[in-house]
Amino acid sequence: MEKNMSLNEAIRVLVEDGDTVVMGACHEPIIPFAAAHEIIRQKKQHLTLVGTISDIMVDMMIGAGVVKKVIIAWVGNVSGGLGNNYRRAVEKSIPHPLEVEDHSNFSIGLSVLAGAMGVPFLPTKSLLGTDLLKSNPRIEINTYQDEKLAYVPALTPNVAIIGVQRADIYGNSHLWGNTGIAMEAAMASKKVILLAEEIVSKEVILSDPNRVLVPSYKVTAVVHCPGFNHPSPFQGFYQRDHEFFHQYHKETKTEEGFGEWLNDWVLSLSNHEQYLDKLGRNRLEQLKIKEKQLAAPVNYADK
Repeated sequence: MEKNMSLNEAIRVLVEDGDTVVMGACHEPIIPFAAAHEIIRQKKQHLTLVGTISDIMVDMMIGAGVVKKVIIAWVGNVSGGLGNNYRRAVEKSIPHPLEVEDHSNFSIGLSVLAGAMGVPFLPTKSLLGTDLLKSNPRIEINTYQDEKLAYVPALTPNVAIIGVQRADIYGNSHLWGNTGIAMEAAMASKKVILLAEEIVSKEVILSDPNRVLVPSYKVTAVVHCPGFNHPSPFQGFYQRDHEFFHQYHKETKTEEGFGEWLNDWVLSLSNHEQYLDKLGRNRLEQLKIKEKQLAAPVNYADK
């Protein structure tokens, strides 16, 4: 069954108010900024965001007022400093109070892995002695065979929005490089939206099964959306737009400044194509990866 949708349709149909949504999950690269912009334009409300390091995307969505809770390892601006909107929300309840469920990158990975496995929790030693046990009361300390362990509860999000290098229209896809917790998050989630830089034939995906993200039956929608990652880096396609991150930090130091930035870069634009036009096609072209570092060929033959 063909699963191709426009970005507008995928967000409108598959992301509902109050949903728990994984956004990205590859740490700093391949962040689905285009999906975040569309969620804001469609005025989705009361979302819970799940992730590891999604840079200014989460900060932006908090400032836009679409987020009520984060289950996350980190919010901020990697190269620019603090997340100004995140700080305003936590310290001053601007634009409204924000609930925070603290995690490390490892423990958020355990949460979605447990969800994918269908078990209620996964144990770890890595959180023992950390303040995460104080800031996240859902993580319990238990003893198994005289050994103290932290039990990290499972997460089964409503939706995972994940970027991939290429996909076919049936939901088969390839993801390579820093995949983070993308596979676990996709398997744990009830619905999966893939944002693909390229749409290819099924035969291209089948030629390298080890790079397939998840089985196609787990995928709900495939969105062809070149440049969806900007300003984050994207292995094989785009470099990180450092200046964009720095400018965002400067312009969002005040609530009024963020409002102007949001209107300029999101609300005044109708879609991702207009965003790329505003950014400038020449700028995007300059960010494209020009060199090639190809993997060695592999032989899957069994005869």
